[in-house]
Amino acid sequence: MALKKLNAEHYIAIKWLAQPKFGGKTLGEIAQICEVTERTLYNWRQDPLFERELKREMVRFQQGKLPEVISNIYTVAAESENAAMAKLVLQLNEMLTEKHDVTTGDKKDGIDYEALDEEIASFGKVIGNDGE
Repeated sequence: MALKKLNAEHYIAIKWLAQPKFGGKTLGEIAQICEVTERTLYNWRQDPLFERELKREMVRFQQGKLPEVISNIYTVAAESENAAMAKLVLQLNEMLTEKHDVTTGDKKDGIDYEALDEEIASFGKVIGNDGE
């Protein structure tokens, strides 16, 4: 049955589950802290509402590490001469964007409609239809 709202025990579980390696806890220990069974934790992790909030908490937790990650990206790009990493660095600094040129051609381009009409008319005459 899908959860309609999250309670305190859900948020406690989310706090631990969102951390790398569950904050040093096992699933059993997290279940004990929340006063539920491991099976309940498993069921919660299958629930869309719980899963959404868990993902949000993971993002919030990782945001503090973002400056360090970006710094490491710069280091790897400089030391390894990796083109993909260099591209990522340029994109992070908005110095390289993916540009998509979309052009639409006029349907008349390259088609001689007068010649086409004449050819249709001559074909009509060949089959005996006056081109009409």
